[in-house]
Amino acid sequence: MRVITTDCLVIGAGLAGSAYALQMAASGFTVEVLALGDPQDCNSDWAQGGIVYDAEGDPGLLAADITTASDGAANPAAVAQLVKDGPRAVEEILLRGAQVEFDRDAAGALDLTKEGGHSSRRIIHAADRTGHAILSAVARQVSASSRITRRAGWVAVDLLTLSHNAEDESRRYEPLTCFGAYVLDPIAGEVAAVVARKTVLATGGIGQVYLHSTNQPGSVGHGVAMAYRVGARLMDLEYVQFHPTVFAREGAPRFLVTEALRGEGGVLVNLRGERFMDAVHPRGSLAPRDIVARAIHRELAASGDPHVCLDLGGLERDFIRRRFPGVHAKCLGHGVDITREPIPVVPAAHFLCGGIHADLRGRTSVRDLNAIGETACTGLHGANRLASTSLLECLVAARAAAGADVQDLAAGPMASPPRPRAWESPGREADPLLVRQDLLQVRHTMWNYAGIVRSSRRLSRARRILLELREEVHGFYRGCRLTPQLIELRNAVQTALLVVHAAALNPRSRGCHFIEEEHGREGPRG
Repeated sequence: MRVITTDCLVIGAGLAGSAYALQMAASGFTVEVLALGDPQDCNSDWAQGGIVYDAEGDPGLLAADITTASDGAANPAAVAQLVKDGPRAVEEILLRGAQVEFDRDAAGALDLTKEGGHSSRRIIHAADRTGHAILSAVARQVSASSRITRRAGWVAVDLLTLSHNAEDESRRYEPLTCFGAYVLDPIAGEVAAVVARKTVLATGGIGQVYLHSTNQPGSVGHGVAMAYRVGARLMDLEYVQFHPTVFAREGAPRFLVTEALRGEGGVLVNLRGERFMDAVHPRGSLAPRDIVARAIHRELAASGDPHVCLDLGGLERDFIRRRFPGVHAKCLGHGVDITREPIPVVPAAHFLCGGIHADLRGRTSVRDLNAIGETACTGLHGANRLASTSLLECLVAARAAAGADVQDLAAGPMASPPRPRAWESPGREADPLLVRQDLLQVRHTMWNYAGIVRSSRRLSRARRILLELREEVHGFYRGCRLTPQLIELRNAVQTALLVVHAAALNPRSRGCHFIEEEHGREGPRG
């Protein structure tokens, strides 16, 4: 078995993982970065709306908006960190470091927009492809660094811990400690071990365990599942946010329709042209995401309609084409001219507010294992995330974790690097048809029984289905040669079960976790 040794192993090449890698490389450490595909194949790249940059605004007002959107469940310390460190992180990493070309007004100042849940215009953007602009610039820096090795297509299989994987069995008596990961090199078809002094989980979200999602393919909670298997603390997994506006034309793929369209004046209407959100929340179509998603769900359930509409009739056509070129082109490609007609939309799984418990330096309950970005949970988002805080969280968390790790690693090399046990891989091939079908069953089960509106009966059924499926998948996993698809299925089933378990343990509706009692009424509010 090949063994690769490095200072830092980063699992995930999105904004959080890449920003951390750049910080560590700049401090003189070697970094291995695992990417499921190309640098752009991650959720960070698909972020449309923008990133909060409230350098001159009222920090107390931003903190209040985050807390309100979280349904009062946000961790005050995490909110304070984001508000305090966010502007500096944007300036250092994006404006001066990566030199991202954000939109500016005629005077050259950064153009600020507004999204749902925000009380002021404080979001900077690059048209409606902000994530792509940011990640492209950051990825170029990663590629240019001689201390960073990015391995595209390599898939982490399991974390290495002294308790489970050290060749020297006496090391299992030490505290639970991570020292890297087993990793599949799909081209060679072999599993290697990457031994690292610091391991960082930055694997993004879990949206692809649902049938309809805004997430990139492969976003099934790889980090959550791996952390669970080694005994790391998880929390708030029931809080899965559904984005209210995803393109929904029959025969066309689902894709995100940015919330910034509503921030600029777009309005949600039903198929009779009624502005149904005005009766739901004082902010109407700009209410927090969980409230809007549930309102759309109720509207569709009552009417039987396949979708609602986002009406842009109050916006000038030239402004739509200039400000939202990506959404305009993509909708036009599927027969909808958003300058002349409303956009058909429905909710879809979008963001995990919970995840692997981490402190404000990215530390998990496992020594030398960090978690940052969407896969981590510092409590920043509580029960529901405020729009355009996710990219900012990536920067703030990466910067804090790297700062702490630089101090740790500067103390000197590991006294006795552990030798990992050799990986044993069966030779039998898994049936790809069964793998695809099992993953589809996970997605259907989660969408139908653990989606926007849940009940104890639905969750119980989901648990029974997923437990049976997990047993079958374990049989696959033990008896077949590893492939990226088999690893994805294994982690998807485990992540789905964890979400269902967390949802079943929490009988109180709060934020994006909404429990409906068996007779159709809402459960108690948190």
